[in-house]
Amino acid sequence: MRLTGPLESAALLTAVPVPARAASSTRGVLPWAPLVGLVLGGLAAAAAVAGARAISPLTGAVLAVVVLALLTRGLHLDGLADTADGLGPLRGRERALQVMHQSDVGPFGVVTLVLTLLLQVACLTSLLAHDAGWLALGTAVVTARLVMSRTGLPGVAVAEGSSLGASVAGTVSRSWLTGATVVTLMLAGGGAALLRGPEHAAATVGSVVAGWVAAEVLHRRAVQRLGGTTGDVMGATGEVATTTGLLVAAALW
Repeated sequence: MRLTGPLESAALLTAVPVPARAASSTRGVLPWAPLVGLVLGGLAAAAAVAGARAISPLTGAVLAVVVLALLTRGLHLDGLADTADGLGPLRGRERALQVMHQSDVGPFGVVTLVLTLLLQVACLTSLLAHDAGWLALGTAVVTARLVMSRTGLPGVAVAEGSSLGASVAGTVSRSWLTGATVVTLMLAGGGAALLRGPEHAAATVGSVVAGWVAAEVLHRRAVQRLGGTTGDVMGATGEVATTTGLLVAAALW
């Protein structure tokens, strides 16, 4: 595993300045994405708690979404919108990929983006009414980066013309991803158990599983429709996992 991996991951997945020489490759982007997610989740959770305590849970929820968007340059949200435009209308594979490569956002993308952000804010508002609601947020953000790492497993098809998909293909081992997932489940479930009790631990673990399932459904649909994964699909799976995780946590907490 490359020692510069965390910097490579931060360079591509965040807006954090990274020395150019330390981030000259993309081989470490996906393996270290969960670690980047842990940092992003912590910062977003801090903003959420500060906003909720100073003003209201709704304010904290909006601040958390804003912080994540700023720190990621809206990269994953853009991927979600482009993927929605590509997969939404009934069009052929070549046309779908062409639409996803365009710089503008179509109606499917706009609607998907707006509804996703509204759902994230609504769920976070409910979660921040609890003392440990920030934990569900952090868990969802890390889960999102886990499912993005899944697209780098050996054998995952890459859509034609996807330079990012090709550059990260096969960079994630199954043992690495399994270990990262187990650690995430243990930390999230253990933290929830200490802060809120066993029931919330089960709900938190359930949110991770639900995020994985939702992202997997989207990824399989994308591979079927597009012929493989793309950078946009990676971002879209992350946003879907985040939203699903928050939704399940809000429903069960």
